[in-house]
Amino acid sequence: MSNKPLVYLTFIILVLGGGLLIGAGNMPGDWYQSLAKPSFNPPNWVFAPVWSLLYVLIGVVGARTWLTLRHSMAMRLWFAQLVFNFAWSPVFFGLKDPTSALIVILALLVCVIGFIAASRRQDRAAALLFLPYLAWVAFATALNGAIIALN
Repeated sequence: MSNKPLVYLTFIILVLGGGLLIGAGNMPGDWYQSLAKPSFNPPNWVFAPVWSLLYVLIGVVGARTWLTLRHSMAMRLWFAQLVFNFAWSPVFFGLKDPTSALIVILALLVCVIGFIAASRRQDRAAALLFLPYLAWVAFATALNGAIIALN
């Protein structure tokens, strides 16, 4: 019997659970509501379902990478992106520091791109599964930058 389902479940719980806990502990409050936002800022309700779906994808990709490329640069980049991902909300919302959050999200963007580049030859599916995440992080980076510019 394979432990693959357990590995997938563990990674999904780690990422989705961690993301939801960090999100719940760093909710946008009055400070965020008072900020000027760009015209392309989505409504607040969009973020939770989008991130939940992305966290499941990130967990699946992490499990795939763990099972096939555990000691690779791709796995190191996967863990690095998770650290930066989990750091962003506490920096932006918790510390109320969009400028430092922009540095965090730029590092996240670099790690996501690096993961895709590092994994695309050995696990094309994992690289492709990270493309929606890349698109969302690029969008979130632009949003973060626009909030800084407007405030």
